[in-house]
Order: sequence, then structure tokens, then C-alpha cells
Amino acid sequence: MAAAWGRRGGPALLRGALGEAPGRGCSSGAPVRAPSAAAQELQNSGRGRFLLEHAAPFSAFLTDSFGRQHNYLRISLTEKCNLRCQYCMPEEGVQLTPKSELLTTQEIITLARLFVKEGVEKIRLTGGEPLIRPDVVDIVGQLYKLEGLKTIAVTTNGINLARLLPRLKEAGLNAINISLDTLVPAKFEFIVRRKGFHKVMEGIHKATELGYRPVKVNCVVMRGFNEDELLGFVDFTKDLPLDVRFIEYMPFDGNKWNFKKMVSYKEMLDTIKQRWPELEKLPCEASSTAKSYKVPHFQGQISFITSMSEHFCGSCNRLRITADGNLKVCLFGNSEVSLRDHLRSGASEEALVQIIGAAVGRKKKQHAGMFNISQMKNRPMILIEHALMSFPLCQDALQNPPNSKQWGHTFSRWLTLRASLPKQMGKALMKNKLTGQLSLPRSHPEQQWHITTGILQTQLRGCCVFQKDPSSMFDTKCLEASPVGQASVNCQSKEASPGSCTEVPHASDHLTHTDEEGRATMVDVGGKPDSRRSAVAGAVVRLGEKAFGMVRQNQVKKGDVLAVAQIAGIQGAKLTSQLIPLCHNIPLNHVEVSLSLDEARYAVVIRSSCQTWGRTGVEMEALTAASLAALTVYDMCKAVTHDIVIEEVKLLSKTGGQRGDFSRV
Repeated sequence: MAAAWGRRGGPALLRGALGEAPGRGCSSGAPVRAPSAAAQELQNSGRGRFLLEHAAPFSAFLTDSFGRQHNYLRISLTEKCNLRCQYCMPEEGVQLTPKSELLTTQEIITLARLFVKEGVEKIRLTGGEPLIRPDVVDIVGQLYKLEGLKTIAVTTNGINLARLLPRLKEAGLNAINISLDTLVPAKFEFIVRRKGFHKVMEGIHKATELGYRPVKVNCVVMRGFNEDELLGFVDFTKDLPLDVRFIEYMPFDGNKWNFKKMVSYKEMLDTIKQRWPELEKLPCEASSTAKSYKVPHFQGQISFITSMSEHFCGSCNRLRITADGNLKVCLFGNSEVSLRDHLRSGASEEALVQIIGAAVGRKKKQHAGMFNISQMKNRPMILIEHALMSFPLCQDALQNPPNSKQWGHTFSRWLTLRASLPKQMGKALMKNKLTGQLSLPRSHPEQQWHITTGILQTQLRGCCVFQKDPSSMFDTKCLEASPVGQASVNCQSKEASPGSCTEVPHASDHLTHTDEEGRATMVDVGGKPDSRRSAVAGAVVRLGEKAFGMVRQNQVKKGDVLAVAQIAGIQGAKLTSQLIPLCHNIPLNHVEVSLSLDEARYAVVIRSSCQTWGRTGVEMEALTAASLAALTVYDMCKAVTHDIVIEEVKLLSKTGGQRGDFSRV
């Protein structure tokens, strides 16, 4: 009787009640939570002592040669995902495994039942994005019926969470991790190439409303991308029962490690303590891989997953099953065993247990280490788990990045654009978490222009990926861009300043944006014919010798000035109708912003061009792009000097429209 009870995880249940977890150390060094009064009573009772003395040990099949007991199973439900994160997937997606080779619902439940019978107490559903699987609610419901399973969790990007969560909770889901790397909508849509920031926020709030405590929010911290949002994420826990988990980012860049892009746990902690010196360290749960802290009087807490600076291989209790049925005993290893094939060949339960036990027995003491991992052959990230943000950032993809022809945007190239939307974009468009609106900061409340989240969802289409030439510290090349967001850079070219202006044909003798009484009015373009329109504008930013040299060598503290200015210019073109009151909202077919360095004038020369097919021109879009690019250069360099001059902001040429073409010669 004792043996059978132990096989189903009885001793582990008892140890959990007593505050024990054999084989699992506290990653933060904090004391383990003391046993409750009820647990002490059980321990002191005759039955409790008998169970501890006579209960069978944890399943030998799930215990490796180093004594680690694996009671936590992650199951990938799908390889598909409804986002296209730049560090994870190409925009067009990846080649998926044929459906016939993926685990069926019944096969998932069969394997889950087997693992639970051997002592697994927690199952986490991952992907891809697990919530796009049509039968995910049914899977949760069937898992809930497994005797001995204590926790059913899901890691999700949150897009479908608000819609599905009521049914998932009713089915038995009792833990949620939501991946969210930024609180800035513009930055979110840039990185995931999709709409959906408001849906993720809605999912977080829905989870708290339904009583999930805590709702875990996984944030991978990347220098030059979101490390400036640490305090914002901590503040996010003030009025919500969240556990924001800051995950150390694994900075694999090409064929070498670049530690400048990693923000360590201690650095993050120091930054947060400067704002909240009263930050308290929390006791460590027995099986936790996180170091947890709390600001007094805040509802929620924060945690740090030290996957880089302090790995936790010695206390690893995780196993993984991929969507196509392969068992991985180590996320960072390349060894896999196909349980699907054995299951479909008619293997008995006993044979499957032996196969699983043999794989677990071969698990190494620790993974190869960050330097050796880069030499390993492994699956792309999305085929393992797109949602690994709840554990160390998926290192599988980083050690073997796909080639540029296959993916278009490689992980390392995206990272070179590390300053694509840092503090400047965060300041330019700030999200109000209560109203769901964006506003321009530093203006009087009555004069602020509020921009709803939906506007941005139609704007962020452009993306340019840069690659540094190893032979030069400042030569930057644009590798690829989307049709509505192209940018090119030639930092070594010198562009002569534009010359004089030609006469404007068919110039109007009155202002078209005022009515007969002089009041502002928008021009009615409904009767105009559609035609091809284009415009080119320019601007010059004189920096002075010192700032110019720092821009050329990419040594400005805020990041890559030219890269950020290009993205800002592209964004500016697409937001023109929101910034200039009487401009029409025009669907742009093409936007290009280029920047070059003019050493003779110590200046950045900016040229922008826009194209559309419609009833009104794109001069304002081109001028807005050039202006915002120039302002961004100023913003990023003002810490070096305020002696910066923005000049020659002007239209260079236009084509199409009733007034004909225009060009400066």
C-alpha cells in the first residue's frame, strides 16, 4: 500500500505540506518557509511519522544520477504562434511540422497521466502559443482529472487570454505566466510585428479579476531595449497582485558573447533600490528558481530569474515534451527521445516508463555552459517553446541562429538595432495604464493630444535591420526593410546641401486650409482623382566636432543615434495626421529615411521620401519624417552638447497632384 501511494506522489505531497523539497535548494539563499501548524501536527502524529518512515521514495524513473527529482513537466501544445517577435521568428513564420507528426490530444493526456503516476505534480502548457490550440480548454479539463496533479499552468503571450480565461479557469487552470517585455505600445508592436498590446493588458487584468494570485508577468530585460522600463514594471505591481519576473537575457550575438547587452540581476536590483530603498527580500519557496522582493504596501511583488549570473542546474526538476512528442531532459541539451514513436508503435506503459527513466538517467550535472552552448546543434526557438520567458530565455535558438536567407531577420542582426525604440520612443508616446491612451509628455494637460492605442496598431509596419561592418566602427548598412518602412544609411558619404528653389507651378493665391471667414478647415479631397504621389524632404543637424565624432563611432550613451533617428522618422511619417491637425490620414505605400554624415560640416544630413496612391499629396509626411529624425538626433546628442543646430528643413521635390511637380535644383 505504501509503495503504491508513493508511486503516485504521496511522499512529495506530504513533504510539500511540511515545507520540504528534497533535491531542491533555495536559489536566493533565503530561509525556507516554516511548516504550518497543521503540517507540524501531522508530523507529530503517529500517522504522519508512519507515512514518512514507510512511504516509498520518489519514482526512481524520474530521479537522475545526481538525485534530482523531476516533478515538473512542460508540454508544448503547438509550434504555431500568433506573434512574430523579432528575436524569435521571421515575419513569415517558420516551417512547421506536419500535423500528423504532432501529438494528438489523447497522446498528450496519455503521456501526462504516465508522468503524474510517476510523481509529476506540476504541468505547464507552452507552445508556440498554447492558447491558439482549439482544444486547449478540453486538454486542461482532462489534465485536471489526473489524481496527484497539483498545478496546471500555462505560459502565454496573452493575446487570447481574456477571451479564454473564464473557460480555462472553470476547466481547472490554476497558474498563469504572461510574457510582456515592454509597457510601451509602440515598442511592443515594433518587436512582435503585430497588434495586440491592449489585448495583453486586458488579459492581465482579467486574470486578476478572476482571482489568480499572483499573476506572473515575465519580462526579459535587454540592454538598449527595455532596461529603462524597470521602474515602470515595478510600479505596475503597486495596485495589482502581480509577480513581475525580470529574466536575465542571454546575450548571444553572432558567433561570440556580448555581455554589454545583458543586464545582470544585481544591476537591476541596484537600479530598483535607488528608487525604492525600502525594497524587502521575501522568503524563498522550496522549489523556486526566483529571487523575490516586494515594495512595502504594494499589492504585488517582483522576482529575478538569474539564468545567466547564477544558474540553477543543481536544483533542476524540469522535463519537457515538445509538440511532436520528443522528451528533452535538459532545455539546453540537444538530446531528445521520441515518446510519440514508441507510443504509436504500441509500447506498453512499463516500456515507456523504462524509456523515460533511461533518458532521465543520462541527464548531465549541468548544461554545457554559455560558451559551449553556442557550438551545439539544436532546434530553433519556436520549435521548442516560444513561451520560455518563464524560465531562462530560450538558449536553443541562440546557439544556432538560422541563416539570413531562411529567416530574413536573424537574432544577432536585430540586436544590433538595440536602440531602435529606447527612451526616446518611451518619452514620445507614453501609455496611461488606466485610460489606455497615449499622450505627448511635457505639455499642459489641456493641450495634450491623446492618441488611442488603436492608432498605433495601424502604424507600426516598418522595420529596418542593421549590421555592423566588422572592418569599421561606424559603417552601418541597412540589410532589409518592409515595403512601408524602409531606411538606408551610408555613414561615409557626404551629401551636398540642396541648392536654390525652382518656381512652383500652378501656385494658389489663397490659403486652402481656411474658409471665407478665416477659420481653419480641412480640404475636401473627395472629388479629386486618385494618382501616384511622392515627396522628398530634407534636414541638416549640425552637431559640432565632439558630438559628430561620437555619433560616427557609435559611442553615444543612449545608443545608435542613426538607427533610432531612422525609426523615429519612419514612425513620424505614419503618424503625420495625428500630429498635424488638418492633414488627411493617408495610407502610405512606401517610406524611406536615410542619414549620412557630412564631416566637413560635422553634420547629419537627413533625406526622407514618401509615396502613396491617392487623392492628396505626401509632402507633409516627408517633412514630418525629416523633422522627427532631426529632433531625435538632437535628443540623443544633447547630453554631449546643446550647441546643436537644426536647419534646412525643407521640401526637396514632389510629384503628382493638380499643381504639378516641384523640384529644388
